[in-house]
Amino acid sequence: MTGPDIRFRFAALCAVALMSAALLTGCGGKDDDEDRPKSARSAGASKEGAASTAAAAASAAAGPAAGAKGAASIAGRIVFEGAVPAAEKFKMSADAFCVKSHPGDVSREDIVIGKDKGLANVFVYVKSGISGTYPPPATAATIDQKGCTYSPHVFGVVAGQNVDILNSDPTLHNIHSLPEKNEPFNLAMPVQGMKYTKKFEKPEVMVRIKCDVHGWMSAYCGVLSHPFFAVTAPDGTYTIKDLPAGTYTIEAWHEKLGTQTQQVTVGAQESKPAAFTFKAGA
Repeated sequence: MTGPDIRFRFAALCAVALMSAALLTGCGGKDDDEDRPKSARSAGASKEGAASTAAAAASAAAGPAAGAKGAASIAGRIVFEGAVPAAEKFKMSADAFCVKSHPGDVSREDIVIGKDKGLANVFVYVKSGISGTYPPPATAATIDQKGCTYSPHVFGVVAGQNVDILNSDPTLHNIHSLPEKNEPFNLAMPVQGMKYTKKFEKPEVMVRIKCDVHGWMSAYCGVLSHPFFAVTAPDGTYTIKDLPAGTYTIEAWHEKLGTQTQQVTVGAQESKPAAFTFKAGA
């Protein structure tokens, strides 16, 4: 074999070797997923989808995030401005026991003005700014029929909280709720010491309560999705405790004088004031 023939064969062998190497490199750069059969790739995608669906279902089963409590508070005083209106009075002559309990005229509780014009029986609550869910307290709220009046006149509960309804009087009462969003009830309570337990399941501000036997008896219940509320004392003061830090809309509700709102921002462990002034005819 001559020299040129040997050189030709050597060059051809080198070319074949280079082509083989290029083909091997191309195969090595291919995505591993592309090497799998289509059915195997589909099965993998199905498993990933199933895992994602399972995670979403678990999150839904866990329910909404639990609401937080903190060490912040909002406090203030609510006052009446202007000439103090004369209290409307009535007689309890329809029931001998009621007359004995309250000799003479009795003042209605719709506007109760105390020391330095402090306004009592104002329901003050966080109207917006709260997130998360709050379970109802294990302890029941109580409304008592005592001395032919409801005690307390204004109170608040968390939706789903038990409300113990008592009759401390040796005379017939009935308690009749007039909600717009909750189920109403109308319960006769003819015996002293009787007790019923009811619930308001949906938030509602406010639920009116009355006695059909004694027309002067009335009360109001604020039903909220959280525990951040208060009722003003006889001097008009109130405190909403255990708030997490945040910005809130506070509403003050009065049965005769309407509502007012304020926005308040509180930091952790901070106490901020929120005062309100109500006027007759506002």
